Amino acid sequence: MIIVENLSFTYSKSDKQVLKSLHFSVGKGEVFGFLGPSGAGKSTTQKVLNGILRNFTGKVHVNGVNLSKITNSFYEKVGVAFEFPNLYSRLTALENLKLYAAFYKNETESPEKLLEIINLIDDKNTKVEAFSKGMKMRLNFVRALINKPEILFLDEPTSGLDPVNARKMKDIILDLKSNGTTIFLTTHNMSDADELCDRLAFMIEGELPVIDTPHNLKLEHGKKNIKVEFRENSRTRMEEFPIHHLAKNTRFLEILEQNNIETIHTQEATLEDIFIKITGQKLI
Repeated sequence: MIIVENLSFTYSKSDKQVLKSLHFSVGKGEVFGFLGPSGAGKSTTQKVLNGILRNFTGKVHVNGVNLSKITNSFYEKVGVAFEFPNLYSRLTALENLKLYAAFYKNETESPEKLLEIINLIDDKNTKVEAFSKGMKMRLNFVRALINKPEILFLDEPTSGLDPVNARKMKDIILDLKSNGTTIFLTTHNMSDADELCDRLAFMIEGELPVIDTPHNLKLEHGKKNIKVEFRENSRTRMEEFPIHHLAKNTRFLEILEQNNIETIHTQEATLEDIFIKITGQKLI
């Protein structure tokens, strides 16, 4: 669904190259996470991929379209939800979705159905100017689904949402994936990235030093140990053991047999730990 070869980009009023010979691809039905600190080039990459920025070098194909020869028909099956909602504040939620639906030639999704799945159906006749940030984020998200996109670009989709609505949003994303929608997800939220993404790309200073699955990254960079917390003589104690030959470790087996176990955890590295280790920078 996305093929990028030797993609580079420099803004016209700057001498600094923002994107430096990027190479990656994204398959159909894949959730591809794009992570990096502010200013790394994430937003520029996304703007190239959804056709906003045109004067790039290299080859970029999205949904079978060569972006050097883009036409308006490209957007019939592409959805984009920016981090900051782009909605008409003086229109109601329903009027917003009906307006955006009118932009497309192909069959669109029912606005009422979209409002239902994000729990805004009771507010369909409320003007957006009266919405909270979270309500605007949810409406902005389904606005990107109005044209039944085959590929969806999301930028911080759970930003500003309470835990219940963030969970709902992630469930919708996973449902879209299961139905074959390709999703390009730009985020700072490591929990979202870990839960949703099939693969992650770490961007730093316009380059992609790492592209891999969350599972592989945590296995490669985590400790091969487990940590056991247990009660012994009315006190909580903690010991670590190497995973290798764990079944033959007499001390570990002794703890299991003679004490009340409170927790057992593998010592996985978090995605944020891994990002800092690889890039030397924090996700801010």
